[in-house]
Amino acid sequence: MIFLYAAIYVAVVVQISNLCTTIYLHRYMSHHALKLHPSVAMAMQFWLWLHTAIDPREWVAVHRKHHQFPDEHGDPHSPKLEGLWKVLLTNAYLYRKEAANPETVARYTRDIRTNRVEDFMHRQGYLGLFLGVLAAGVLLGPIAGIASFLIQAVVYVFLNGMINGACHAVGYKNFHNTATNLRWVAWITAGEGLHNNHHHAPSSPKLSLRLSEIDPAWPVIRLLEWLKLCKVRPRLTRMPSS
Repeated sequence: MIFLYAAIYVAVVVQISNLCTTIYLHRYMSHHALKLHPSVAMAMQFWLWLHTAIDPREWVAVHRKHHQFPDEHGDPHSPKLEGLWKVLLTNAYLYRKEAANPETVARYTRDIRTNRVEDFMHRQGYLGLFLGVLAAGVLLGPIAGIASFLIQAVVYVFLNGMINGACHAVGYKNFHNTATNLRWVAWITAGEGLHNNHHHAPSSPKLSLRLSEIDPAWPVIRLLEWLKLCKVRPRLTRMPSS
C-alpha cells in the first residue's frame, strides 16, 4: 500500500509544481501574461521553494535569455546546439550553469523587485528542500518519504528537459518559429508542451489554440480569475491564416 501512496504523492506533487511553474514563474513573472494576487503568488513560490528550491529571478533570467536567442548562440538549453539527449538528461546542469551567471540575472530581471521574505527563501534554498523532505517523511514515513521526494524531483527536472529539448526538436508547428508542439507533453506539463504556440505569442496567458490542444493550466487560471485572484491579458485566439 505504501507504494501506491508514494506514487500518488509523486504524481500530485509534480503536477502542482508544474502548475506553479507555468502560472507563477512562466506566465506571470517571465511574460506578464497575467497578474496574480500577492497571496497566490507567495503560495506558489513557497510550494516551489519546498520542492525545487528554484529562485524565481534566476528562472526568469534563464527563460528570458532563451527567448532572446532561441536555438541560437546564447540559448542556455538548445537541443540544436547542445544535442537533444544532453538537454533531456542534463537540463538541470544547463539551467544551473546559466542561472549562476550574475550578469544574466542582472540583465534579464531588471523589472523584478524582491522583498525580505523572498530574499530569505533564495538564501536558504536548502532549508526549503529540507522542509519538503520532512513533510514527505511525515506523510509517508522516513524511507518512503525521502525516496518519493527524490523521485518527484527527478521527474520534475526531466519534464522540464522535455520542454526545453523535445519541444525544440520534434512535434508539429502552428507558427513559424524554432519551437514545436507536443500534445502529450502538454498534458503532463500543465500546457507547457504547446511550446510553438508560446514562442509565437509569449504574452498570451493561454497556450492552446486548436480543439485538439489542451492547456491544463488554463482552467486553473480561469478559476483564479473568477475568484478575483488573477487578472489575465488578452489571449491568442486565432490560428495563422493559410
